Amino acid sequence: MDWQCTGLRWPEGSDGPALGWRKGARTRASVLAYGTEFGFRASGERRCSGARGNACPLGAVVPATSTGGRCPECGRLDRAHSVAADTIPDDPRTYRVYLAWFGPGLVKVGITAEERGAARLREQGAVVFSWLGRGPLMAARRAEEVLRAALGVPDRIPYARKREVRAALPDPAERAAEVAELYGRAAALEGAGLPEALERLPFAAVDHAEVFRLGVVAGAGAGAIPRPGPVHALPRSGSVRAVAGLVDGGAVAGRLVAAAGPDLHLDAGAQGLVIVDTRLMTGWTLTAAGPDAPGVSVPTVVVGGGAAQDGLF
Repeated sequence: MDWQCTGLRWPEGSDGPALGWRKGARTRASVLAYGTEFGFRASGERRCSGARGNACPLGAVVPATSTGGRCPECGRLDRAHSVAADTIPDDPRTYRVYLAWFGPGLVKVGITAEERGAARLREQGAVVFSWLGRGPLMAARRAEEVLRAALGVPDRIPYARKREVRAALPDPAERAAEVAELYGRAAALEGAGLPEALERLPFAAVDHAEVFRLGVVAGAGAGAIPRPGPVHALPRSGSVRAVAGLVDGGAVAGRLVAAAGPDLHLDAGAQGLVIVDTRLMTGWTLTAAGPDAPGVSVPTVVVGGGAAQDGLF
């Protein structure tokens, strides 16, 4: 049995992401460092990544383009134990309610177990966030519903949209101000539907741009390729490609310049900036790309451009 990729993680207290791996009951993680070479080659078929930390009993083959990476049976099992699906209302843990900002005008409200800290926010790719309150699960869930309706913000955002808006991030003060304005509106709802069991938390904007290595470079035009540094500027939408799915024998290789949510941003030299959604890596057997790797030799899409391009890169 080979090691299967289980996706990207953002451990609490870490300065960067780590790739998870599983081989039977064994697990491990590979810490990734910005500015270093990163590459892999896929082999065989993509197998179901299982559910709730358990391997798929069928070892089912799943589509290369699925970001879920699970067969229907494991998908149902995973949802059956999901906080988001309200299937475990008696969960005794303390939960936190948050406002998460992904880009101009793109904000959501959500909840996460307090023990996870801000890991959930980094996994979603939140550039800025602030806590709103803490309390029992059902109080946090009720607050989420009230705030979503009162503030006119969603509790879910398509990931492709999050990726697109990173190409035009304003300065830190401006993005923090947008979150602060929504926090003020939320605070004004005191006594107007927010559950009393929810302890209010003070506003404190946490900015992940440096953790992700995302930033702004004045005048960066289409086709600009970022170089390793303290902060990396994502080129404008339309000049960036994203891996659409892996194939047997297909390789992905480049210099890791940034990461956000499940995405790894690779400088692939002449091929430009390539984004690898690590959710598409789950379930594959992956080996080192090797020094002769041809950069990116798997299907790609233009970020914000819709359908996959014909052929390979």
